[in-house]
Amino acid sequence: MSALDRLAEAPERAAIVLDVDGTLAPIVRRPEQARVPEEARKEVERLVGRYALVACVSGRTGEDARRLVGVDRVRYVGSHGLELAPEADRWRDEIHRFASTVDWPVEDKALTVSFHYREAVNEEEALEYLEGVAERARGAGLAPRFGRKVLEIRPPVRADKGTAVTQLLGDAGLGRALYAGDDTTDIDAFRALDGLEMGIRVAVSSDEAPSELVEAADVVVDSPAELLVLLSRL
Repeated sequence: MSALDRLAEAPERAAIVLDVDGTLAPIVRRPEQARVPEEARKEVERLVGRYALVACVSGRTGEDARRLVGVDRVRYVGSHGLELAPEADRWRDEIHRFASTVDWPVEDKALTVSFHYREAVNEEEALEYLEGVAERARGAGLAPRFGRKVLEIRPPVRADKGTAVTQLLGDAGLGRALYAGDDTTDIDAFRALDGLEMGIRVAVSSDEAPSELVEAADVVVDSPAELLVLLSRL
């Protein structure tokens, strides 16, 4: 019996935790264009009816993730887990002041800001510029982090998708979980499954996916559509 089958045979003891962009919603050129396909929404609704916990842990705000996924009884945690860290809020103004000094379109995520370069005419030049921005952010005491064609500036707080997953599972009293994600920040969530009674790490791979994510995964799928096929087994 596979690990997926073992997880599915006792859903009342398990959690399904999912990233949103690039995992449930295909990656698009601009974040505001993202959509969760109706078939994915229906699959999440089905999982909610079976599992003890279904959660979405997103780089978006929790409110925005809720709007995008649109399924009730899902636990939504935004800003890569920072929304569960009260101390992150005191850095909000400092991060926005820093963003105002950057000559680049900014995506405001309340507790973090993001600078995307997917639409840059010259991605190499854009990345070079944003690497300089990241260095300035470090000098200002902030925490820059690169992902899929994006630089995110975060507060220097010990909170990430891993701490969010740990808290969600602890609050629910669960020792079994599947986590699916597609980017660098999802590696933290993978680590949070270490030491559980059962942990299944699913990487949604692509040309942009970090090699570390794929190497750390128990299961690799090639697209959000393939993830839905996997989830249908649960």
